Amino acid sequence: MKTVTKAAATGVMAIALAACGGPEQSADATDSLIIAQGSDAKTLDPHTTNDQPSSRVAAQIYSQLVETDENMNIVPGLAESWTIVDERTTDFKLREGVKFHNGEELKASDVKFSFERMIASPTVAHITNAIESVEVLDDYNVRIVTADPFGPLLYHLTHTASSILNEKAVTAGGSDYGQNPIGTGPYKFVDWAAGDRINLRAFGDFYDGKQAIENVTFRNIVEGTNRAIALETGEVDISYDIEPIDKDTVRSKTGLTLIEDEALATAYYGMNVNKAPFDNVKVRQAVAYAINSDDIIQAVVMGAGRPSNSPIGPKVFGYNPDAKLYQQNIEKAKQLMAEAGHTSPIQTTIWTNDNPVRVQIAQILQAQLREIGINMSIEVVEWGAFLDGTSRGDHDTFILGWTTVTGDADYGLYALFNSETHGGAGNRSFYSNPRVDDLLELGRTSTTAEQRRMAYRELQDLLQEEVPTVSLYSQFQNVGMKDNIGGFKLSPAGHHKLKGVYFVEG
Repeated sequence: MKTVTKAAATGVMAIALAACGGPEQSADATDSLIIAQGSDAKTLDPHTTNDQPSSRVAAQIYSQLVETDENMNIVPGLAESWTIVDERTTDFKLREGVKFHNGEELKASDVKFSFERMIASPTVAHITNAIESVEVLDDYNVRIVTADPFGPLLYHLTHTASSILNEKAVTAGGSDYGQNPIGTGPYKFVDWAAGDRINLRAFGDFYDGKQAIENVTFRNIVEGTNRAIALETGEVDISYDIEPIDKDTVRSKTGLTLIEDEALATAYYGMNVNKAPFDNVKVRQAVAYAINSDDIIQAVVMGAGRPSNSPIGPKVFGYNPDAKLYQQNIEKAKQLMAEAGHTSPIQTTIWTNDNPVRVQIAQILQAQLREIGINMSIEVVEWGAFLDGTSRGDHDTFILGWTTVTGDADYGLYALFNSETHGGAGNRSFYSNPRVDDLLELGRTSTTAEQRRMAYRELQDLLQEEVPTVSLYSQFQNVGMKDNIGGFKLSPAGHHKLKGVYFVEG
């Protein structure tokens, strides 16, 4: 058996913060923090939605068994340690004395209830459907058994949907539970003015200590420019997702700061490999050589991206930094087109949904691919029809993005490239390769990090050679905020946690 335990540094950190005027000095203050985001939450029941605005609020209310830090390392959450019993079995030792917001103590039975409820949810079951059973060993110890060896288990358990709920509260709340959530997180729910704001308050019995900031409000401000203006005027303290056009204004304004970093999302151009000419690997390679991602990064997202050599980004476990990075080479692209037997122009289409950024990307790709004899008409399709059509394979090529929310390569690669996930399950290129399938399964079922890295390394090399999708760029995310805010860290998944955030005095 292999036991993993990480020592908590909470006490040391508290002393350090107190010494430098950090949050410990103002722990009893009634400060209020106002955050603007682009959409209201749909529900605060993490098992019935997987959208980002809801998850950003839920991340303050709930906790998971294990969590990731800003570098995507697995760290203790509600479980203070975990023991790998065998390749299918992991035991988790819960912290004792953890309280839910309704005063109930966290017990192993709540963990069992939460995962069984999650697995029964059609919305989020895919995150934990590898779990075969959850067994209560005693009040503070729980065993999770997977149907097969499942290497990415811990990463999947960090997902916001894997939050631990209180069985009593969920049962009492019934269909209204999502409007009256109960968790173990640093902030508890107060009230919700639908379409406007959600109010939270610091939980005095939070297992890792009460937060320095007493009140937190999430404001719904749809227009990006209005979010930036609200930050400039002091109406809000933090604004998520500053638009490219507003970044310089926020960055240069006295009293404000802009933090930006690579996220877990990648934008890509996909080709339906069941349709000519994209059934020919040389044509797909020619397309990859014809594209200049820098043009897209500079003209469309205004620098908020990095050219990508893989469908997953550097912050994802299993990323291969040495996978092939395509750089524009028009002559090489034309040579490959000729070798594929295409010496006269090809007529095809590119699908995109009605997202202005993707429409602009389509226009740039249209111009770039015209240089090698691929003439594309752009079809802008309503989102629902886009998903339905690409699920059926009606398209020739398309533009989409993918966020590897768990931070593990399994989540970022399995759905997009497995032979069994064609269409709506994720593989809208309809790509199949037996070796790719084997490597995906090896990466999923291996339980040692090195075995998994080796599988994903070869897999990314193969995908970059066969290019069913061309990774256009790894996306950046940003947050604008007042410069008197300390302790805020971007979450690579975008579900930024406010635990440890404080106002800087003076």
